[in-house]
Amino acid sequence: MNRMHVVIAGAGVAALEAALALRSLAEERVTLELVAPDADLVHRPLAVAEPFRMGEARRFPLRVFAEATAAALRRDAVVAVDPERKCVTLAGGGEIVYDVLLVALGARHEDAIVGALTFGGPDDSAALARLLERVVAGRVKRIVFAVPAAAAWPLPIYELALMTREFVSEHGTRGVDVVVATPEDRPLGLFGPDASDAVAELLSSRDVELVAGVAARAWQDGVLVTAGSPIEADAVVALPALLGPGLRGLPHDSRGFVPTDDFGRVLEATDVYAVGDMTQFPVKQGGIATQQADTAASAIAADAGAPVQPTPFEPVLRGLLLTGLTPRYLRSEPGHGRSEIDTEPLWWPPAKIVGRHLAPFLAARFGLADAAPSVSDGVEVDIELDRRGHARFPV
Repeated sequence: MNRMHVVIAGAGVAALEAALALRSLAEERVTLELVAPDADLVHRPLAVAEPFRMGEARRFPLRVFAEATAAALRRDAVVAVDPERKCVTLAGGGEIVYDVLLVALGARHEDAIVGALTFGGPDDSAALARLLERVVAGRVKRIVFAVPAAAAWPLPIYELALMTREFVSEHGTRGVDVVVATPEDRPLGLFGPDASDAVAELLSSRDVELVAGVAARAWQDGVLVTAGSPIEADAVVALPALLGPGLRGLPHDSRGFVPTDDFGRVLEATDVYAVGDMTQFPVKQGGIATQQADTAASAIAADAGAPVQPTPFEPVLRGLLLTGLTPRYLRSEPGHGRSEIDTEPLWWPPAKIVGRHLAPFLAARFGLADAAPSVSDGVEVDIELDRRGHARFPV
């Protein structure tokens, strides 16, 4: 049987969700090849907890995913695509030929607010920890957590602010103002009015000041400069702005993001799909990336001859808000106006990474979540593991 060779470029949640989904949907109709510059999947969402010693970003070896999906694993980076010849160029030299290419290369970070401490993940944990030491020592009396105008996922700034308030309280430091400054009209408004109102109430109850509707530009001379009134601040922590990879050979906009259709197909490039943060979809978040990966996998599997109906991308937002105390689970369906927030899990496994295939795999293989399902929310346990920890997929 002639099998379709699918090359997946990337080492993040979108790439691995795509690999798991393709093996489950297409079974032996496809061969898979993972091309990744790193040896591990980095569980980045928990990086917000590292400076507070409440958690840490974990690493999961890519070879485990490759073995589970019977994928070839190549340690390298894709730097260019030739859709006409159906091949990719590698950073280490040489090319790989594909039948179908799925790129999930993520996005790059850049400072968005001049002078602020930019927090974009594990690499910034130590710098924030040092700032927190100054706060509890009484050398910083007013700390502002700022969402830049270009931020594609504001939730981490609320986590940092709430955990800072708890951290300061635990250390008995008094007289510290914790402020969230955001261009949003409402806190986490992308989750809908009900969830946003609950977040606003949470901030108020924890004595975190909210300044909404402001776009911060720079922090200088003890002032956070905005398009409106300035905000006094002894220190500012900001989220980064994102840039797409601008992959040579594929269409992209001025910021490097790739245009796709409702099934993840790259416009003007045959048999090429793009998913995750590198696409033009405005929300950049792991759960969204895995949903895009599932959509692309359904289309690829159907093309490979699997009895699968391709499903267009219809985003569902899920966010686990760490607060330093009881976390909050947020969920919304933008196209249907539904909005939820609860202290009880709204999906399973109740973890930061949400993916139909990836989340159950991480739970079963690495124990990332050990809670029993409470509300399935459409996230199915599609994968079983044998005694060696290899994935078994339903026929």
